[in-house]
Amino acid sequence: MTRQYFGTDGIRGTVGQPPITPDFVLRLAHAVGRVLRRTEDRPTVLIGKDTRISGYMLESALESGFNSAGVDVVLLGPLPTPGVAYLTRAQRASLGVVISASHNAYPDNGIKFFSAQGTKLPDTWEQAVEAAVGEPPVWADSASLGKARRLDDAAGRYIEFCKSTFPQDLTLKGLKIVVDAAHGAAYQVAPKVFHELGAEVLSIGCSPDGLNINHEVGATHPDALVRAVRANRADYGIALDGDADRLQIVDATGRLYNGDELLYLMASDRMGRDEHVPGVVGTLMTNMAVEVALQARGVKFVRAKVGDRYVLEELARHKWVLGGEGSGHLLALDRHTTGDGLVSALQVLQACVRSGRTLAQLLADITLYPQVLLNVRLAPGQDWKANRLLADTTQAVEQELGASGRVLIRASGTEPLLRVMVEARDAQQASTCAQKLADAARAG
Repeated sequence: MTRQYFGTDGIRGTVGQPPITPDFVLRLAHAVGRVLRRTEDRPTVLIGKDTRISGYMLESALESGFNSAGVDVVLLGPLPTPGVAYLTRAQRASLGVVISASHNAYPDNGIKFFSAQGTKLPDTWEQAVEAAVGEPPVWADSASLGKARRLDDAAGRYIEFCKSTFPQDLTLKGLKIVVDAAHGAAYQVAPKVFHELGAEVLSIGCSPDGLNINHEVGATHPDALVRAVRANRADYGIALDGDADRLQIVDATGRLYNGDELLYLMASDRMGRDEHVPGVVGTLMTNMAVEVALQARGVKFVRAKVGDRYVLEELARHKWVLGGEGSGHLLALDRHTTGDGLVSALQVLQACVRSGRTLAQLLADITLYPQVLLNVRLAPGQDWKANRLLADTTQAVEQELGASGRVLIRASGTEPLLRVMVEARDAQQASTCAQKLADAARAG
């Protein structure tokens, strides 16, 4: 069964356009409530959100929909997505719900769900919900309606959880850290986490107005953080996205480190402390240098499809704990059940503090391969896989690169584009090969 509403990470779209309308969201919550009640008499769901102005409207619609199906609701207010996942587990709730469009701009919003264990839900659950959405509502009678309450100390509980993932014998004292919360869900939480662990904290992107989430700040726009770190002569800069599950880090020189490098550092740090790291999961886009460096140290590396959902699936399949994407979605499943920008930042900082070395020093043995990505617009109905010239050119380029590079060609999931990516040790070679492939794609 194909999913009509759910994408790779919940349901997302432009507010005011289906499916992100208050009437649909009410129906969605009612349907989810009915699915929950098939296995539980009195379910309880937690609802958190980021700072978009539309969050108020969608929160009310969700609350009404759940209550109408006989489900109790606990409102968490603005809280990072991983915070909702943690509290769902800690509060023994039936389900966690997040109102957020992550790194998108404010006109978009979305709904995503976590299981009682704080994990992503399987396709079968989403299919059951979609089927229930299409059925007529079955309103609970007055005596069975759900209730709503607010958990006033949600942020404080999550702050304590984040701090608990940082070693007890270490401190951030003596470090000056710039924290950029993208005017998003972590605007109150993030500065406090680092401050309470001893750091001197300077905040940017922590003044949400409902319309400025991710606007020229945060993990998707790290230039603001780079400037702030240099201007304040800080030791580190931490950039999160709108729902704080994504991370970018800047060092004292203003050098930006992406998710690929940070994933390698997390694995390398554990190996340096004699922890066994059997394998690491990346994605089709993970830089080849990470794969080569890990394999040189005897660590298996597996690529998943792009999306933290697929990274999680591969980690579960192999029973490993470390995975991530270059965008900064990083997973350490022995610390949290889902990607968490704050927890990942603390994993990186503890490696620096414990070793007394900088990020540049810790990552001295890995240099990312130059990576060239070109977008080729596809004509309506064009079957790029049937392009003989592209297939022949791809084979020739792969032979030319050999073991020192790789090619990835894939269709965009959201636009009529073909994404052509080439990695090679030599930047000029990567650029030349990518252009050859793009030309072949257009000619076909």
